[in-house]
Amino acid sequence: MQAGELRHLLERILPTRPFEVRFWDGSVLPATAEPRATVVLGRGVLEGLAAPLDLALGEAFVRGDLEVEGELEAVLEALEHVELPASPLEWVRGVALRGSGIRALSAHLHGAAHSPARDRQAVKHHYDLSNDFYRLWLDPRMVYSCAYFPQGDESLERAQEAKLELICRKLRLRPGERLLDIGCGWGGLVIYAAERFGVEALGITLSSAQLEEARARVRRSGLEGRVRIEELDYREVHERFDKLASVGMAEHVGRANLPRYFQAAFACLEPGGLFLHHAIAQGPVRPKSPTWAASGEFMRRYIFPDGEILPLWEMLREAEAAGFEVRDVEDLREHYTRTLELWRHGLETRFPEAVSLVGPERARLYRLYLAASAHQFAFGHLAVHQTLLAKPDPQGRVKLPSSRADLYRDPSVVDGR
Repeated sequence: MQAGELRHLLERILPTRPFEVRFWDGSVLPATAEPRATVVLGRGVLEGLAAPLDLALGEAFVRGDLEVEGELEAVLEALEHVELPASPLEWVRGVALRGSGIRALSAHLHGAAHSPARDRQAVKHHYDLSNDFYRLWLDPRMVYSCAYFPQGDESLERAQEAKLELICRKLRLRPGERLLDIGCGWGGLVIYAAERFGVEALGITLSSAQLEEARARVRRSGLEGRVRIEELDYREVHERFDKLASVGMAEHVGRANLPRYFQAAFACLEPGGLFLHHAIAQGPVRPKSPTWAASGEFMRRYIFPDGEILPLWEMLREAEAAGFEVRDVEDLREHYTRTLELWRHGLETRFPEAVSLVGPERARLYRLYLAASAHQFAFGHLAVHQTLLAKPDPQGRVKLPSSRADLYRDPSVVDGR
C-alpha cells in the first residue's frame, strides 16, 4: 500500500476529521473541521497493520511510527465515529500483514491463568516498573485509583484525599477496628485510615516495589505498631477483620476466580462487618467498532496482562452468592475521566524525566494508555463503581446508619471529624 492508497482509505472511513494527517512522503490529508491535532504517519506504520487494529495502531504509536502532535483526545474522539466493515479483509486489502510488535515491553507470563504464581507475574509486570516513574505523575500519597472530585475543581492531591476519606466514611471506620486492604498499592489507604480513623490495618500487595515503598511510608508516618504491609495473595490471608477494602484490584482477579475472591473476602470478615469493593466495570455504551478493530489486546499485552473488565451485575451476583448483602452502589465514572486526565498531564509535564527512567517507548506507551483510558470512561465504554457490601451477623444485623447523610457532611473539608 502506498501513501496515496492509505489516504483514500482514511478519507472514506474518517469523513469528519478535526485533525490533518501527514504521510511519510510529505503529502497531507487536510482536516475537515477546526484542526486540533496533526497525525504524523511514518512508513513503518504499515509493517504491523493487521487485526486486531487497536493492537497494531497502539504498537505503531509506541514505536514512533504514528505520532500525534496536539490533542490526542481529538483523534480518539474521531475514532468513535469510524464505520468499519465486519471483517478486516476489505480494510487491509493490499497491506503487507507482517506484524511488528514491541516484544521487550510486552508481558511474558507462565502458568495457569490467574493462579497465584501467574497473578504475581502479571502484577509485577505493571507495578514493579519503577516507583520513581509513578511518583512523577501520581499524587504525593501515590494513590493509583480513581480520585473523587466532590466540587469538581479539586487538585489531584485534594481529590485523592477526598476519595480516601469517602472510603473510610463508607466503611464507618472506628478507632481500634481492624482493616484489611486487598491490593494496597503504595499504602495510601491503610496509612490514611490509621492516621485519621485510629484503625489497625494490614495492606497486602503482590508487588515487591510497592511493598518496599509502602513499608517505608509506614515507618516515616510512625505507624509501625498499627499498620503492616505484607506481600500476600488474597487467597493467602487467614486473619479476621472488622472491615475490608479492595480498591482497583478486582480487575486482576478474572471471571473464573471471582467466586473464590468474594468467598475469601467473606471468610476473613467478622459478622456484621463491611467490605468496600471499588472496581472498574464495563460501561453503559458498547463500542461501535467490531472486535477485530477494538479487541482490548493492546492493554492486555502491554499494560495489564490477564486483566479482565467484567459487568457490574456479574460482580454483584458473585458477591451475593458468597453471602454478602449489597448495601450501596455508586458510579464514579466521570471522576475517573478527570483523574486520568490529570495523570496524563502530570506525565506529559515531566515527560523527559519519564523517558530517562523507563525509556522512550515505555513512556509513550503510558501516554497512550492514560489518554485512551480517559477516553473510555468519558464515552461510557468503562465505568467504575464503589459497592458497599455487608456480612450480616447470625441475627441478620448490620451496623449502618439509617441514611447516607454522614458520608457527605461538610464535603469540602475532608479532614474534619
